[in-house]
Amino acid sequence: MAGMVSPDTRWWAVDKVILAYFACACILLAAYASRLPGAGLLIAAHLMAAVLLWAEVRRPNRATFAFRHWYPLPYVAACYKEMALIIPATGPWNADAWLAGLDFHLWDAHPTVWLERVQFPLLTEFLQLVYTLFVPAVLFVPFLVWRRRRYADFRYVAFLVAAGFLVSYVGYLLVPARGPRFFLAGLQHFPLRGDYLFHVLQTLLDRLESAHYDCFPSGHTELVIIAWWSSRIVSKRLFWAYSAYTPAIIFATVYLRYHYTVDVLAGVLTAALLIVVSPVVYRKLSPRGLDIGGN
Repeated sequence: MAGMVSPDTRWWAVDKVILAYFACACILLAAYASRLPGAGLLIAAHLMAAVLLWAEVRRPNRATFAFRHWYPLPYVAACYKEMALIIPATGPWNADAWLAGLDFHLWDAHPTVWLERVQFPLLTEFLQLVYTLFVPAVLFVPFLVWRRRRYADFRYVAFLVAAGFLVSYVGYLLVPARGPRFFLAGLQHFPLRGDYLFHVLQTLLDRLESAHYDCFPSGHTELVIIAWWSSRIVSKRLFWAYSAYTPAIIFATVYLRYHYTVDVLAGVLTAALLIVVSPVVYRKLSPRGLDIGGN
């Protein structure tokens, strides 16, 4: 709790990453302002969010401790929603045909079509629930770390999760695709069916995510692998629980027709790269004395 008594007015690693992302987003918004109605408002929103962060860092108050640890969550969520507006404005290119072609070349079949032979309502219900629990599953690990007041560990996990989300957004921008659920719909022989909550959960996700180009890399794969890796610092029991959940949600991404398998592979590789390089980047970006496992 020392952080509450003596607020840290230095810039943390996650602050620097998010502010750098904001700067790049504002440049992109300005460059495509003629194609993007409301670009000015989005730039203003970025600036206001940056000013709020500056105020919390430089002018600490009673809410600063909680804000500085948790603010990356709403910030990266807002950035996700923003990408649904930015990507269509940046150009006409759509990568679905390319990704579907890579998948077909790899498997000599479209995996989502091939999987029709093993689909049945109960499995569909289970996997849709697993897929829908993505955000709670990713946030559960930092929540448990927070509850144990391991604030240094929390800051690193928050940095890793935030970086994972932001890197995936860059991938969405560079390789925009909606996924096989839309692109390959004409090749599927029947729609996915569930008996209970499947359609409710699917509709809920559609409304939350909007018409998004968010396939490559698979953020679900990438972030759940990061959560699985991070769960080791909580307990072995949690690690083994995530060891079961992680392959289930990875399979769900393709079974439920949200992703191509090349998206999944890209998500695995992105997660592995972040897990390897993040400790080095975090130490370089963190102020002196604020390291992984530090105070």
